[in-house]
Amino acid sequence: MKQSLQLKIGQQLTMTPQLQQAIRLLQLSTLDLQQEIQQALESNPLLEVSEEDNDLPGSDDGNTENDNSERADASDSSDTSEREESYEDSAEDSWSDDIPSELTTDSSWDDTFQATPASSAPARDDDWEPGDNDTRDETLQDHLIWQLNLTPMSDNDRLVAEAIIDGIEPDGYLTLSTEELLEQFQQQQPDAFGEADLDEIEAVLHRVQQFDPPGVAARDLSECLAIQLRQLDPDTPWLNEALKLVEEYLQLLGNHDYKTLLRRMRVREDQLQAIIRLIQSLNPKPGAMINPSQSEYVIPDVVVTKVKGEWVVNLNPDAAPKLRINAQYADLIRRADNSADNNFLKNHLQEARWFLKSLLSRNDTLLKVATEIVARQSDFLEHGEEAMKPMVLHDIAEAVGMHESTISRVTTQKYMHTPRGIFELKYFFSSHVSTSDGGAASSTAIRALIKKLVAAENPAKPLSDNKIAQLLDEQGINVARRTIAKYREAMAIPPSNERKRLV
Repeated sequence: MKQSLQLKIGQQLTMTPQLQQAIRLLQLSTLDLQQEIQQALESNPLLEVSEEDNDLPGSDDGNTENDNSERADASDSSDTSEREESYEDSAEDSWSDDIPSELTTDSSWDDTFQATPASSAPARDDDWEPGDNDTRDETLQDHLIWQLNLTPMSDNDRLVAEAIIDGIEPDGYLTLSTEELLEQFQQQQPDAFGEADLDEIEAVLHRVQQFDPPGVAARDLSECLAIQLRQLDPDTPWLNEALKLVEEYLQLLGNHDYKTLLRRMRVREDQLQAIIRLIQSLNPKPGAMINPSQSEYVIPDVVVTKVKGEWVVNLNPDAAPKLRINAQYADLIRRADNSADNNFLKNHLQEARWFLKSLLSRNDTLLKVATEIVARQSDFLEHGEEAMKPMVLHDIAEAVGMHESTISRVTTQKYMHTPRGIFELKYFFSSHVSTSDGGAASSTAIRALIKKLVAAENPAKPLSDNKIAQLLDEQGINVARRTIAKYREAMAIPPSNERKRLV
């Protein structure tokens, strides 16, 4: 094949570094954006945090300065210099009073002046690192070990108790069986546990099960509830019946088979209700009382308020710090100077302007999209989830003149603070479900209607999925039974046979 050179004219999309930076900032969450801004402040000396409330990111390019601020800076500098001079004079006077005019040649500093008193702070070891003194939340194992140290036990029993505590999950249940514990000790320490039996392991396990929280170290739910019941006052009403139920008929209670329970327990319906109330007062996951739960805080990007009957959308001023160009460094740049220092300042000035422009573009896009969402979902803000309108990304993209991928980036991990709570922007998008009059209903509104119907149902005769579909059809919403089941499972609502309760 003969090689040849050809000219071809075409168009292609090239993403500049500035465009890549703008897209990357657009899809960052608020916490990620704060980290990105902090990194930019640390790496670029031309960027600084603005102390003025009326400064917006990207509003100051560093080329102009306010005359009032110059006068204020000049007055501040003069006041500062005067205070420094007065401080130096007073310091010099105090030193001149303390220092003797003549010192003997064989004298030492400590002989003339007193040594500086030692700091009251505790001495640190050479291997001390920042964070060593930080407090740590107490775990379930820490809580149990603390109680174990207060319990008199033999050395072998203490080893067994420590192994039991190590095998307890965060919810408080023991994952190891007594057979596994015995086999483990007989292999690791045959001299001490060669003739041990399961009764000894069980005895230590029963002692650990008496620790706080009640029900800890249980091997299943039945044992967990039974441990808690045995720790109650013996005079508690229906205590023996509750013990019998959790030890023998817990599966029937889980299946809501109340007819079989009434027959086997030989109690009346009101008595069974009292027994079930006593069992429901127990904690099925005792470890959750001790194990710390890490709280996740959400910082809203936009805030929606109602002003004079109109919904107004504003950016959250506390979501990210306000930035500006450092005017002092910008004034040092000379156009015709090609020195290394001047080129360094020029490059960082250009990067700072790009960064501020990308931040401003992100804020404008976010505000524009949030405003359009609020305009379309004003009924939700007024009346709640049942008034949610169907909406997809294409609807907002067409309204604001942007691509759907841009709308997807803007609405991902961005949150809106409304009088009804904080919602992710993605929450306001839902699929269409046709209605009998030819319109469309939002899937979010249908979920809210299902939840409302289930909350108002008769506990003795809960609504089936077919019945819910019929009730929605009477309201003009045509939804299939399988769709009802899908929405119900998404909201963690059990089926009708599991929702059945005694009246």
